[in-house]
Amino acid sequence: MGDLSGKTFLVTGANTGIGKETVRGLAGRGARVVLAGRSEERTRAAIREVAAETGNTDLDFLPLDLGDLASVRATAATFLDSGERLDVLVNNAGLAGKRGMTASGFELAFGTNHVGPFLLTELLRDRIAETGPGRIVNVASTGHYRAKGIDWDAVRRPTVTRTAFDEYCVSKLANILHARELGRRLEGTGVTTYSLHPGAIASDVWREVPFGVRHVMKLFMRSPEEGARTSLYCATSPDVAGHTGRYYDEQREKQPSAVATDELAAELWARSEEWVTPAPRG
Repeated sequence: MGDLSGKTFLVTGANTGIGKETVRGLAGRGARVVLAGRSEERTRAAIREVAAETGNTDLDFLPLDLGDLASVRATAATFLDSGERLDVLVNNAGLAGKRGMTASGFELAFGTNHVGPFLLTELLRDRIAETGPGRIVNVASTGHYRAKGIDWDAVRRPTVTRTAFDEYCVSKLANILHARELGRRLEGTGVTTYSLHPGAIASDVWREVPFGVRHVMKLFMRSPEEGARTSLYCATSPDVAGHTGRYYDEQREKQPSAVATDELAAELWARSEEWVTPAPRG
């Protein structure tokens, strides 16, 4: 990665798993890192741990609930009001295996894994462009290959499947489509975008899966430290500085699902913009 002194990164879902290992890798190279997440207690504990290990104390907490668009707006406003630079946004936070709806009215995985990050990215992207060459990284999943497309009605209803895995896969397809269309829209701004599969990782993204099943799953998974490698590669490597909108796995570019077309990416973008635009009053 090289020396990252003077650069600021914002990482969502940063208090555990892949997110915390991403922060550890960035902080160890001298970066300033803002950790955004729901639990202040857990995030501050992660900050203390990373600071003690790396000697880097330039770490801060921002409260963020991606399932609540009001929270997303408040988080972005707090960061923007600080006036500080933002070199890289890592949309790492994810949820799997839990059924329901978000506070903002979306299927739980889709709302948390796509709609919230979409809005956060929209609110922060001008700051990244102003800072000068920057990056936006979406942590997706190889699970996106399982998705056959996006059912626009289903993403506005509670989770249907018992395991919520099909819905999770749709949300990860959305992460890839988002990075693809965002990369196209940001051409010429100096901001590049990436989506990636971190590997099958024993992280807290599976916390809602029943204990026995989760324990067996994790026996066959890699560590969060290994999972952070491709996130760090996309966020910092000069090898991909000239690339945008592409999908990565094992620190290499990979062809995403055939479903991940420009047409679907454009439609998802249009619908996402509509979803996150506040309704006019009166």
